Amino acid sequence: MGRLSGKVAIITGGAGGIGKVTAERFLKEGAKVVLVDLFTESLQEVKKELASLGEVFTVQADVSKDADVQNYVNQTVEKFGKIDVFFNNAGIVGKMGRLVDLSVEDFDQVMNVNARGVFLGLKYVLPVMIEQGSGSVINTSSVSGLDGSHRLSPYIASKHAVVGLTKAAAVEVAKTNVRVNSVHPSPVDTSMARDLENGLNVDKEKLAKTIPLRRYGESEDVANLVLFLASDESAFITGVQYRVDGGMGAM
Repeated sequence: MGRLSGKVAIITGGAGGIGKVTAERFLKEGAKVVLVDLFTESLQEVKKELASLGEVFTVQADVSKDADVQNYVNQTVEKFGKIDVFFNNAGIVGKMGRLVDLSVEDFDQVMNVNARGVFLGLKYVLPVMIEQGSGSVINTSSVSGLDGSHRLSPYIASKHAVVGLTKAAAVEVAKTNVRVNSVHPSPVDTSMARDLENGLNVDKEKLAKTIPLRRYGESEDVANLVLFLASDESAFITGVQYRVDGGMGAM
């Protein structure tokens, strides 16, 4: 307990499975948490569930919109005076299909959330951390940000972009004692996994068999890794891509 004592953390995609469970871990470790999500009602539901664990503040935002990102950063600084941890986590799967069958609009929708959203988060959070002289950013990518697969080209492109943004940002801010890393989950048992199953027309059991440990990840599996990267225990780690994928990277 207390691994994040006194720290302020922003979590985008805060109403989703991984975001919510990570917020719970952060609160139990002493952090004040700002949850950011597109869906106001879901945000309020999560806030009620977590309120007994510590201080939770919510901001509705579309992470692909410049003004919305500036707003959630500004509101956090106005309320808490700093940003110690940024879990840049919001993302979508988007439409699935053969690359040649997808539209430009299908591609843009995924890139706007998964790549532009990560870029904007970095653009507006990093100056706060640079001025403080400290901070930890964790960007959510995917196993698809390190490998390829069928019928997911916009998602794969967007998650590879997260890797590039992570490495570039890590090098740029290293001298200021700000760290930037990325996490790369396999399918995790959340609503996004349901979208993946539906889009690929496969059931959970069949998809789980593509993972050496023969199960989906759980939100807790990702949250455990994010907590480590958020804490001072990872003080000498930056620019790294961390798989939490049940062995998929070993295949």
